[in-house]
Amino acid sequence: MAAEAARQQSPGLLSIGQVLARLQDDFADLTPSKLRFLEEQGLVTPERTKSGYRKFSQAHIERIRLILTLQRDQFLPLRVIAEVLDELDQGNDPIIPGASPRSASSILAPKRVLSSEELRRSTGASARFLGEAIAAGLLPAAEVFPHDCVAQLTALLKLAERGITPRHLRSFRVSAEREAELIAHAVATRGVKDGSPHSTEHSLELVGYLETVRSGVLRRRVSGS
Repeated sequence: MAAEAARQQSPGLLSIGQVLARLQDDFADLTPSKLRFLEEQGLVTPERTKSGYRKFSQAHIERIRLILTLQRDQFLPLRVIAEVLDELDQGNDPIIPGASPRSASSILAPKRVLSSEELRRSTGASARFLGEAIAAGLLPAAEVFPHDCVAQLTALLKLAERGITPRHLRSFRVSAEREAELIAHAVATRGVKDGSPHSTEHSLELVGYLETVRSGVLRRRVSGS
């Protein structure tokens, strides 16, 4: 009994509530039910006390962080995420599908956010250009920015050098809003509860399919094929 109590209080093992406290700043929609859902899908396997309580190690936390990042930033379905995790479990450092080139180990590094000044310093963008990107709805209107905004803002700068400014890309936001509505409707018609882990999974899977279709259409239009 004393050993069990010590195990539950071990600073190396955390409860679900403690895991949420560590990750919710980066993943505001993370809930106990979503953690349980990831466990049901076999993506993360927390330890169990004799009383049946779930306990998470630091390795579990980083694994969850990777899963949630791949869902949110790379729009990968759980099927593909499971393949990435299998590669990691075999000691490999897989390249993330659709990311150029970004390995799993780079995502496992601590997630951080940037102030507008840090974002501009990382990309060389002016305050005016950043403001134009935000006004066009291409970047979030926030005081801090996810680290993946570095790649997005860099791409916008490259486009601007070639005469395609954020103002020209306002239609992207409108298109994204329409597609988000389309996805929400498609998920709802399948009877999936809005905001549930299953809803997020289905939505992100549809996002990935739409990105593939859009890219193919655009490439064919550009190449004239």
